[in-house]
Amino acid sequence: MRAVGIKSLKNSLSEYIRLVQSGETVLVTDRDRVVAELIPPRQGRAASVSDATLAELVRTGSLTPPSLPAAGPPPSLPVKKLKQILIDLDRDRADR
Repeated sequence: MRAVGIKSLKNSLSEYIRLVQSGETVLVTDRDRVVAELIPPRQGRAASVSDATLAELVRTGSLTPPSLPAAGPPPSLPVKKLKQILIDLDRDRADR
């Protein structure tokens, strides 16, 4: 475990991030008082920020995961044939 002042942390942030990444805990101090703690991510933490954000929303109950896994995106079916759409457009224009 290491302790570092805010100014030193700011000047050597990459170095301290590498230490935390390797498993070490870094205490951040302000005038010899601990104000923050940098620790490695806990086991099971999502690797990407978006995954971690979704996991946090599920944990707090703000988001409910699907009850069944999706088999892929839903099929994309046209509502009308292009020819019918063009006929409808012509008819709408003629009404004006």
